[in-house]
Amino acid sequence: MATLTSDVAYPTVPDDCLLSGEDVPVPIRREVYDNGRIFDISHNVHSGTHVDAPGHVFDHFYDAGFDADTLDLEVLNGPALVVDVPRDKNITAEVMKALNIPRGVRRVLFRTSNTDRKLMWKKEFDTSYVGFMKDGAKWLVENTDIKLVGLDYLNVAAWDGGVPTHHVFLERREVILLEGLKLDGVPAGIYSVHCLPLRLIGADGSPTRCILIK
Repeated sequence: MATLTSDVAYPTVPDDCLLSGEDVPVPIRREVYDNGRIFDISHNVHSGTHVDAPGHVFDHFYDAGFDADTLDLEVLNGPALVVDVPRDKNITAEVMKALNIPRGVRRVLFRTSNTDRKLMWKKEFDTSYVGFMKDGAKWLVENTDIKLVGLDYLNVAAWDGGVPTHHVFLERREVILLEGLKLDGVPAGIYSVHCLPLRLIGADGSPTRCILIK
């Protein structure tokens, strides 16, 4: 049987969009020496395809050392479900119920109209993106076995949901948030997902390469 591998991480470029709306520093600077080249990287950990650590929104978790290096690789790797969310709707409790995700599914990548609109390719941050509302996050945590939540924009929480939605997801340190996924051209269905964040000690998130294997 043929194996299909899909790279669902976006390339890092100097004009990456940032959640804060600030300009991203040029991520790669080349130094040339007699015997070769050396590249330096300056990169915001919440730009491009990345994961959030619990310390991203909870000071007590950050102070306790729950940084990007402590994220559970068993959660970040394994069977995953790619689902299509009804277009132009934030992910509420009602939407989560309608998706009818079976118990036992631990990793779900949510494709929304963000992919159709190619928002991740735009330099300016777009607050009209689709994401989770607080009640949608609460329903997921209380009624499913999902531990990896992936979304196709820089923030898993809708602009109107913001920090409270992150609190719901991260307050127990059981859910990992995977943001900025490149899901165009990936049919809905079951895959094996493989995400490997950098081991950034003290960082509240990390860029990650992420692939799907069918």
